[in-house]
This record gives sequence, structure tokens and C-alpha cells, in this order.
Amino acid sequence: MLTYAPPPDKSITLRALLLGAVAEGRTVIDNPLFCDDTRAAVACLRRLGIRLRLSARRIIVQGRGLRGLRPPRRALDARGCAALCRMLAGLLAGQAFPSAITGGASLRRRPMERVAEPIRRMGGQVRTCRGGPPIRISPAPLRGIKHRLAIPSAQVKSAVLLAGLYARGTTSVEEPLLSRDHTERLLRHFGAKLLRRGRKWIIRPGELKGRRLRVPGDFSSAAPFLTAALISGRGLRIKGVGVNPTRLGLIRTLRRMGADIQVAPRRGFPEPWGDIRVRPSRLKACAVEAAEIPSLIDEIPLLMVAAASARGRSTIRGAGELRHKESDRIRSALRLLKALGARASCRGGTLEVMGPCAFRGGRVSGFNDHRMAMAATAAGARSSWPVTIADPACVRKSYPGFFADFRKVFG
Repeated sequence: MLTYAPPPDKSITLRALLLGAVAEGRTVIDNPLFCDDTRAAVACLRRLGIRLRLSARRIIVQGRGLRGLRPPRRALDARGCAALCRMLAGLLAGQAFPSAITGGASLRRRPMERVAEPIRRMGGQVRTCRGGPPIRISPAPLRGIKHRLAIPSAQVKSAVLLAGLYARGTTSVEEPLLSRDHTERLLRHFGAKLLRRGRKWIIRPGELKGRRLRVPGDFSSAAPFLTAALISGRGLRIKGVGVNPTRLGLIRTLRRMGADIQVAPRRGFPEPWGDIRVRPSRLKACAVEAAEIPSLIDEIPLLMVAAASARGRSTIRGAGELRHKESDRIRSALRLLKALGARASCRGGTLEVMGPCAFRGGRVSGFNDHRMAMAATAAGARSSWPVTIADPACVRKSYPGFFADFRKVFG
């Protein structure tokens, strides 16, 4: 059986950096991820007066408390990271100084009004540029609100909860479907006054305390390896990966398709982690409903690759949010599958994939989108000819060593 250990989790590293910055005292992040997105966060925090010490396996953050950030001399550059942009907006809305957040061309296409609107309802002074970055924030007192998300979004939920740390009274965020809960777990770890009632999270203002935590392996980074093993008929053991239930929608769906996947969780706080074993399996088509999308939002291109390798017609409903990622991932995934010789379409908002298909390989675009480049590479494990990515540098956003690791595992 092949073995693989994924890189540390990007989402958890990013959130730990932000919370450590506004906590009192020192935060130690063991096993952090270093990639374009997390390096952008480090650069932004340094411009806000935060001292960070980086080594190969650890980041030490000297927190300055909720009110200790310093005014940046120029706009903070989130580069291509929408999560950083949105969560920074939540933290900066309650500060006593003006600020601005900008980013690269791909980030400027991402919608930011979904964050700005609830912060304005809290009394915040937030302006976007035609709905996107740059975001300009002026100091204003915040008050708690009750906010119900129209679309499940862990990033928007996180931004409102972070703004709630600065608001007078309580702030609640209710989501129509459960999305990933890394921010909530870390807020509790740092001592926030946070309660959960069903799909509603309630936060009260209060200081955070610096903590120590270890970042587990990133499931989204491991997912291309898991998919490649399944569609190529090889066994694989994935070691030390995060197994947060809000991230495992791909595994639940693949099991319905007949995949033999076993998860062996270990105790972990604030995040669970463990090992995942994949055994050769014959896949059959399945239907994915809108309620399942938040738990596999980053893995839908990979699921479409698996569906093209399965017997029958698979359908995926309610995935419209994919149009607002680094690329329009619905359009990108359809173009990718067509280039590989698979049959797929989108009709009335429902994705349809016919299988099985023997991928034909060749040179394909990664659409300047790290998730799409990884999905194309995973498909290459089943192809009769090599799959070459035309724009491989895009994987640096989340997984700089992706191609080297893929070659080590699958040859």
C-alpha cells in the first residue's frame, strides 16, 4: 500500500495567525503551512505591528490584544487569498484607525459585499469597490446583530464572528447549512465567549489568550491523492490528516459511490486528526444534493473526476458558489473533463457527469486555479497518456510541493 503525509492545513494556519495576533500574549503554532496565502497573512500582520518568529516547523506570534494592532502605513495586500481579505475585514472593522485591504487580479474578482453588508449593519464603516476589493474601513463603534447567512460560507461566518469580538452586546450568526468550523474551534481554544445552538453561533466581546496548537495535515491537499488512488485502483494510506467532520463530505460521497475508505481518528484539540486508508474500489454514479455542498466545496472538481471514472450518470446540485472561486470552477471543471475526453454538462444549475471514461491525457489548463490544477493531476493517474498542466505555478497558493509529492507517491 502506498503511503502519503499531506502538508499542514492552510485554513487552520491562517486562522491561528489572525487569532494569535489579537490575543494577549504568545501563541505558538506548531507544524504551520507556508504557502502564498499564509505568507500573505504574515506580511499583513507585520504591517499591523505584530511580531512573528518563523522557523521551518513553528511560528511564534506575539499577540497585542484586541486593541493593540497598529495603523498600517498603506493598504494591506491579501494577494490572492479571499479568506484572509474577508477575515481581516472583520478584525479591522472594530479598530480605532482607518485601514484598507487589497489584492491581486484574481482576488479583485471575488465578492466582498457579503462581508461588508453585515458589518455595516453592526455600525461598521466599510466600503468595497464595485462589490470587491479594495475594501476601505473607517473607525466606528460596533454593535451586536443577529445575522442569517443566505449562502453557507465559513469565511463570511468567520468575519462576522471576529467583528463580534469588538461589538457591544452579543452577535449571532446562523447558517442555513453547516460549513467548516475551524474558526469556531479556534475561538474557543483562545478563550472566546462563544456558544453554539444548532446552526447558530453566538459570541460576546472579550479578550483572547495566546495558546499553543498543532496544525494537522490538510484534507483538501490530501484529497487529490485519495481520488487518484481510487480511480487508478491503488491502495493508499494518508497519515496525520485533519478529519474534522465539516471537511469530510468528499469521503461520505465517495463511500456512497462504493469506495472502500476507512478513517481512523485520533484525539486532537482543537482539531481532530488521524489516518485515512483507501483500498481499490469499483465506483458507481451517485446524486449529490445542495445540503452536502458546504462540506465538500473545495473538492467538487475532484468529485467530478471521480464521477467520470464511475459507472453511470452522477448529478451534483446546488454548487453555484463554485462560480466565485479562483476561477469559475463549474466552467473550468467542464472544460477540463471535455479536454480529457469525458462527458459532462450543466443543465438548470445541475452538474451531470457520465462515466466511466478512460482519460486520454495531454496538455490541459489549470485555469490559474490551484484546485483545478490538482484535479487535473489526479485525473492523470487514470490516463493512458501523461497529463501536463500548462500553468503549474498556481499550486503555490496552497501547496507549493504538490507536483513533487504526487510524483513520489504515484511515480
